[in-house]
Amino acid sequence: MADQKKKKLTPVQQEYQVLANKIEPKRTIGVNCLRAFISGGLICVLGQAIEEMFVRWGGFTHKTAASPTVAVLIILSVILTCFGVYDKIAQWAGAGSAVPVTGFANSMASSAIEHRSEGLVLGVGASMFQLAGSVIVYGVVTAFIVGVVHIILDTIS
Repeated sequence: MADQKKKKLTPVQQEYQVLANKIEPKRTIGVNCLRAFISGGLICVLGQAIEEMFVRWGGFTHKTAASPTVAVLIILSVILTCFGVYDKIAQWAGAGSAVPVTGFANSMASSAIEHRSEGLVLGVGASMFQLAGSVIVYGVVTAFIVGVVHIILDTIS
């Protein structure tokens, strides 16, 4: 595939591509994986600590503490995004900060901040839901499939 793309490039473009490949810093996959693991794990530890606080001091059960815990993580992510801190964390952490619910909240808040000058409906609303649309669709489809599998397994056993 890459060779086919090279064939369509002009000789000058091919030279530039070779030069760019030499200068581009090599990706350290092991370090990136370790950073993602550490940062994603720390976000989960923070979530667990928040849940434990709701259980211990808020009178919640572990089951009922889940929703407010997610809400607090989302609020923290949005606040850190507004101050530009989450983006710095994400640059270091990579996928570890993008996968949890905080990463989704960050992407929604970033999109809203970026397009706020275009207005509330066509700027903020439209840009946020362009991003969220695919996530919502895949979430609903996955939930449907898991539900069907659950029903099938319940009827079998």
